[in-house]
Amino acid sequence: MSAERVAAETPGTPEFRAVRVVIIGLMLGLMLSSLDFVIVAASMRTIADQLHGQTLQAWATTAYMVTSTIATPLFGKLSDLYGRKKLYLLAIGVFLTGSLLCGLAGSMYQLAAFRAVQGVGGGGLTALAFAIMGDVLTPELRARYQIWFSAVSAVAGVAGAPIGGLFAGADTLLGIDGWRWAFLINLPIGIAALLVVQIKFTMPGKRRAQRIDYVGASWLIVCLGPWLVVSEQGRHWGWGSPLTLSLLAIGSVGLVLFLITERRMADAAVIPLRLFRNRMFAVINSANVIVGVGVFGSLIFLPLYLQLVKGQTPGEAGLMLILQTLGVLTTSRGLSKVINRSGRYRDFLVLGMGVVAGTLFVFASLDQHSSLWLVGLLIYVLGAGVGICFPVTLLALQNTSAKEDMGVSSAAFSFFRGIGGAAGTALFLAMMFSMAGSRIAQSVRQAGRDAGFRAAMGDPAVVAHPANGPIVDIVRGSGELSLDDTSFLLTADPRLAGPVVEGIAQAMSTVFLVGGCVMLIGFALAFLLPGRAKDLAAPEASVPEPEQAAS
Repeated sequence: MSAERVAAETPGTPEFRAVRVVIIGLMLGLMLSSLDFVIVAASMRTIADQLHGQTLQAWATTAYMVTSTIATPLFGKLSDLYGRKKLYLLAIGVFLTGSLLCGLAGSMYQLAAFRAVQGVGGGGLTALAFAIMGDVLTPELRARYQIWFSAVSAVAGVAGAPIGGLFAGADTLLGIDGWRWAFLINLPIGIAALLVVQIKFTMPGKRRAQRIDYVGASWLIVCLGPWLVVSEQGRHWGWGSPLTLSLLAIGSVGLVLFLITERRMADAAVIPLRLFRNRMFAVINSANVIVGVGVFGSLIFLPLYLQLVKGQTPGEAGLMLILQTLGVLTTSRGLSKVINRSGRYRDFLVLGMGVVAGTLFVFASLDQHSSLWLVGLLIYVLGAGVGICFPVTLLALQNTSAKEDMGVSSAAFSFFRGIGGAAGTALFLAMMFSMAGSRIAQSVRQAGRDAGFRAAMGDPAVVAHPANGPIVDIVRGSGELSLDDTSFLLTADPRLAGPVVEGIAQAMSTVFLVGGCVMLIGFALAFLLPGRAKDLAAPEASVPEPEQAAS
């Protein structure tokens, strides 16, 4: 060990204090990426209403997730070539640029494009925070500081949703629309992280020659981009329309070219294909995709459910979502060591998948009149199931991978989880908004037999109120209800708004049902894992906190 590194780990020395400051800078950077996703998820209903793009909101979420997923391995390899510090500062700069642009967005399409920029920076922050920690600390100190990083993730998970609700519920803050602060809040935190790392991180890192799979990453974007567009616009264009089929074909070509490129790039690929020769790698990551679908889909969907169906304000919904984080913390912290020591990966993954699937099925049976305490309990149980699934899949992957493949296997874990999350978000939101129109129309027709509804329609003052206009139009057959802006439900007459909310609730119930069925696929895949780990004496793997992983 070098004298510089010894000094950096000796309390009281200037080098030790400098390392502590660098770690704080890394924690601020990690806070950015962890906090941002949760804040935006809690604020998205208001953001989409303000930008008149409620039915387009999946674009803003999936754009971030796709670019972040692809950027994570690329930043890791680029930092080996050009140094950790330069790439970390670049990641912060890109993230802050994207945040500022998001705060200035004037449409959902602009927001989606700017979230894609933000996702590139977010992927770099995630990839490099732990790499830099490995550069400046010995394994003993890494374990100590890992607790600090876990605390950051926990704070982000607990505080993010209420903060997002606060911003979304405020008309203006300092003369700026409240929802825009969901993005602008990143600026002071990011600038502080940038300054700390720029000034204090002076320890040189080891550079290694790397081949960067730019072509493979490009073909992956060509594959995923058209498919995500179809998931959003297919219901408008028609699933068999020439445009839809053309984009599906382009995505398929992108997938074929991606696989050809990955085979040619061998170990330098974004995801080395040789890893799939390991049956357990294929099974675990298949289950990992399913977990990503359920986890990220629910994280995006639950705030909408609480606000559109249960009528909560953004702040109230944010507070309710703390229950999901508490559920994750309860099982992840309580069971991670038990899972690793027992080696019963199959049993615990079956349990986790079963809990998530069962919870989604119960959600599917609820309606707008279901008690709020039951909804809160289900949110907590859903989080508990997620807190089981994440550690199990990562530990099983690490403990069935060769030592020389540990790094790339862990990167693959994040990659497939992110792909599953993007797919789940696009799938759930596209399904909901494609079904909501017909379900609302059916609910309104049935409400025509209700005396209260007829009385409201017969009251000239109610009919003349602007908030009731969209509902009155569909009752009279003079227009279609647009869900791009659902803010009218906040002030509409409850007698008229009730059938609309009921239609939305029915569409969401179907989505929850489909989500439960998707998780059952993961439940079945879990049985392909071995009953016990082959080597129970292996050292415990380092498990990132699930709440961090979900961000």
